[in-house]
Amino acid sequence: MSTSAPIMEKTSPTMPQDNTKAQAIAWVLYHFGNAGYPAVVAAAIFNTYFVTVVAPGAGYDKGTSTLLWTMAVGLSNFLVVASAPLLGALCDYSAAKKAVLLTATIGCIILTSLLFFTGPGAVPLAFLLITLSYFMFSTGENFLASFLPEICTSENMGRVSGWGCTVSHLGGLAILLVCQAYVGWAQAAGQEPAEYIPLTALFVAINYAIFGLPFFAVAKEHAKAKALPAGQTYWSIGTHRLMETLKEAPKFQDLFRLLLTVLLYTCGTSTVVVLASVFAHEVMGFSVSDTITLFVVINLTATGGAYVFGEIQDRMGSKPTLILALSLWLLSVLTLTFSPDRTVFWIAAALAGAANGGSFTAGRATVGLLTPAGRAGEFFGLWGLACKTAAIIGPISYGLMAYATGGNHRLAIFCTCLFFGAALALSTTINMQRGQNAASQPN
Repeated sequence: MSTSAPIMEKTSPTMPQDNTKAQAIAWVLYHFGNAGYPAVVAAAIFNTYFVTVVAPGAGYDKGTSTLLWTMAVGLSNFLVVASAPLLGALCDYSAAKKAVLLTATIGCIILTSLLFFTGPGAVPLAFLLITLSYFMFSTGENFLASFLPEICTSENMGRVSGWGCTVSHLGGLAILLVCQAYVGWAQAAGQEPAEYIPLTALFVAINYAIFGLPFFAVAKEHAKAKALPAGQTYWSIGTHRLMETLKEAPKFQDLFRLLLTVLLYTCGTSTVVVLASVFAHEVMGFSVSDTITLFVVINLTATGGAYVFGEIQDRMGSKPTLILALSLWLLSVLTLTFSPDRTVFWIAAALAGAANGGSFTAGRATVGLLTPAGRAGEFFGLWGLACKTAAIIGPISYGLMAYATGGNHRLAIFCTCLFFGAALALSTTINMQRGQNAASQPN
């Protein structure tokens, strides 16, 4: 990565002499394992199953069914937002980052597999499992990211982050293709959705276990545990550290500008990802099969985007790469908004996929570069908090705009450009050298 000086001990050009390479490989493969959850459960298959089969089976209409789904996802994101600073401080203070990630991983695997038992009418069970499994997935995603500064150097952080994102999109693509083949076979055999959709959750859980759990055989806990001060609890420490961290915004002004940038553009990315299938169905007339193909295309272009942007970041630097990714996002959403036919829509979707892979790669690695040594859990907890807060704000803003305009999805998606435009403008004010110098100062 094109930085002029090492920023901290943990990302110095000299890699640790333990099994860092094995950790990096296992860290990348973990992405292949957990990628099935957002692809199948959150975006392409199980969300539709909940809205069209599970909730209607209990007598809910389509609008209420959709509301229940968004409430489950919103509640899970709220739990992530509420717990991220606490868990981040806990892990940095007690050296339990690996244990928390393992707990979140196993929890998500078990809860996802239990979705197999959600049939028509099983709303309370499905609601609970979605809320908790999404919480476990998101928590694991945050803490997986916090290992990044410890398994690579500042020079190759962008590349390793890019490989993780690339493999993640490949994992999502693989699971979607498996599910598409299975769903096609089941439909040809005359099965109903309630008979074949639940099994796709088991595909996700098994894949997660196979590729996610090996990371813990090689992962190292680099932090050193510290004794709790007398009269203090992890909750009081976590709350205090959050307030103290926020007070340090002037000291780490570029890191906080980056976190605000992440929040803004994630409002946009989460909206596009969560509501792409709705926009495609309502505006472009896509069928279920078309929608699955749409997510296959998005995963393919996101795979390429993650890899290319990871390579670009190690050559051009973090800030120019992030600006490029956000510019591509703005172009893709504008194209999506004014797409006159399916051909232009497919082009816009492909651009959005590439931009998504690029913005995630650049954003995550840049947070790693500007994070002070020994405080990865704390600041990556804030990164997760920003992402999950955005995952609440973005989709809700889209829904409110669509509601206010009588279902005008083009205007709703156009308003998403405001998030990307604001993020792009703010990203230009980040001073990487100043931010790296602040991160390298003794805590």
